[in-house]
Amino acid sequence: MSAYLRRILDEDLRRALRTFGAVILQGPRAVGKTTTALSIAASVVRLDESPEVASLASLSPSTVLTGPTPRLVDEWQLAPQLWNAVRHEVDRRGLPGQFVLTGSATPADDVTHHSGAGRFKRLTLRPMTLFESGESVGAIDFASLFSTSTVGAVGGPTVEGYAALIVRGGWPALVRDPDRDATEYLSSYLDDVARVDLPNNDIRVDPLRMRALIRALARNTATEVSANRLSREAEIEEPSSAPNGVSPQSVRKYLDALTRVFVLEELPAWAPHLRSKVRLRVGPKWHFIDPSLAAAALGAGAAPLLSDLNTLGLLFESLCVRDLRVYAERVGATVYHYRDETDLEVDCIVETSSGAWAAFEVKLGGERHIEQAASSLKKLAAKVSEGRQEGLASLNVLTAGKVSYTRPDGVNVIALGHLRAD
Repeated sequence: MSAYLRRILDEDLRRALRTFGAVILQGPRAVGKTTTALSIAASVVRLDESPEVASLASLSPSTVLTGPTPRLVDEWQLAPQLWNAVRHEVDRRGLPGQFVLTGSATPADDVTHHSGAGRFKRLTLRPMTLFESGESVGAIDFASLFSTSTVGAVGGPTVEGYAALIVRGGWPALVRDPDRDATEYLSSYLDDVARVDLPNNDIRVDPLRMRALIRALARNTATEVSANRLSREAEIEEPSSAPNGVSPQSVRKYLDALTRVFVLEELPAWAPHLRSKVRLRVGPKWHFIDPSLAAAALGAGAAPLLSDLNTLGLLFESLCVRDLRVYAERVGATVYHYRDETDLEVDCIVETSSGAWAAFEVKLGGERHIEQAASSLKKLAAKVSEGRQEGLASLNVLTAGKVSYTRPDGVNVIALGHLRAD
């Protein structure tokens, strides 16, 4: 058996089990949820092992919940009745650390409408960051961007290296075995999402139209794109007896379906108080849970990305969002994006629960582009209210370079491959 690859979420999982009766470890398929949970579980039952096990969990929940704790219940959403059974069992035992429930889909709201407050803690395991997969030199602690005034580091991947990392993604199977064909692996992954994962979770979609929408989403990664535009772009090339394309109504339903199985995730808009009366644009950006899925949907390997810097730039931004989300969760923060009616845009705002925030613009590199990014960051800092200015921790340009430094104006230029989270 291969050695366990440490995840940033490991400590969050241990801490949650010391406080809550049950932890729900959710995230996309093939991201390592079961492996991570097994590293701490004392016993396990796998509901996807056979239809009989899932049926037993529905008919006699107490049977599958019996065993040394923490007890791992893998793919629990296959027997949604377990939600209430676990809730009652946690109340009956009155002890923390009883169960870890893993799942690759979020059940419908009516399954979990009975409150799990005080009993359940939800944690999301995402694909591996560059730090977790060993590509980041880890010289800059993400938490330090909320306290340290300067940064400095050298090394890490080249631009060509980042293109390859975008195509491979943060999937443990591909990280462990670099000889696997990532495009073939992930193209099959997307096919399974449409044909197997969604139907297995009682989400009805047309696989042909879902793949058409996925291709349209891949072309619009890291942008604010409307359902109407996605509908126009989601053309179906294959023969079909039904009219080609995906209706705006289906787009909205399919976006929700992809979100429920953790393939797609929106990046919400940040809404600070501004000094002026400039109106904010509040539409979300859409990102795949890992940029490799967008690359696979486009059929793009590393070489084609390097010949199309616009697409490479958008997918690199998505790579940064993937890693920032993991690092942000480690410090109790959330990632947003900012745009207003003057078209001032900042790619990522990371805000903690205490109101401290750091802003990030993403650029592949180049002095002119970094200067433009720094200018946008400083414009945003000048626009927010005095209260928001007090919470500003740092302004940062994330790059695909090999050098991190602090400019004379205080803006940090940070290579993505220098970040870590402890």
